[in-house]
Amino acid sequence: MPSLPPREDWRVLLDLALAEDIGRGDLTSELVVDAAREGRARVEARADLIVCGLPVIREVFARVDPSLQIEIPADVEEGQRVEAGRVLMRVGGRYAAILTAERTALNFLGRLCGIATQTRRLVDLIADLDVDLVDTRKTTPGWRLLEKYAVAVGGGTNHRIGLFDAVLVKDNHVAAAGGLDAAVERALAKTPDGIPVQIEVESEAMADRAVELGARFLLLDNLDPETIRRIVDRHAADIVLEASGGISPANLRAYAETGIARISMGALTHSAVCADVALEIDLVDDGASG
Repeated sequence: MPSLPPREDWRVLLDLALAEDIGRGDLTSELVVDAAREGRARVEARADLIVCGLPVIREVFARVDPSLQIEIPADVEEGQRVEAGRVLMRVGGRYAAILTAERTALNFLGRLCGIATQTRRLVDLIADLDVDLVDTRKTTPGWRLLEKYAVAVGGGTNHRIGLFDAVLVKDNHVAAAGGLDAAVERALAKTPDGIPVQIEVESEAMADRAVELGARFLLLDNLDPETIRRIVDRHAADIVLEASGGISPANLRAYAETGIARISMGALTHSAVCADVALEIDLVDDGASG
């Protein structure tokens, strides 16, 4: 199971989300719920999903009230496929604090479970083929580390995190550099050791030329499966090939069957639907209703 990014890399996102929601205070809970009244609540799946984000929402509850008691059932873990109705977490303590944290916690959990669930669904479509399903930088601003974590939890592969950890020469770089030859030659000559260099190409001729120039990692952009298969037949034995652009659940398998090593899809993150999760108070007859 992939490791959750370090807490210091995403905790500020939680603080921003809580500040956005709470503002000057949770008026409804303050007015309606006795501040001292305690009890328990449960977070549950309302639909079948892949679990992702429980450590994150644990932190949400802790940021609102460190005294809340959090329990994750022993039979629930990150990356697990669960059915609707499964309890994912129990929270005990002041009801007012639980309700203040509720929406922010569910927003994080729903988003991350949604990405992990969509990724697993697509990975399962090509699980019998030797191909990696890869994410992109098409992520929600500020959420990238968590969203890429969710892709990995769902069985996908992470591409570069940002502009700083890999070189990807795209069409606009080629245009700005003065052409494919200049862009590839500069990238290969100047990139520090250990940093991958990938070249985006948009035709068979560009792929052939990039290989002649020394490229060993190509991104085949917006090419149909037949064209990709021909490039794979010529070059896959010597270099890494990745397909991207115009790939959907409907045609994913056709691309995977070309023999390509990697398929990248922005839809893993930018088009994922939030999973249906909810928080429910566990009512206890303590005589408070009189």
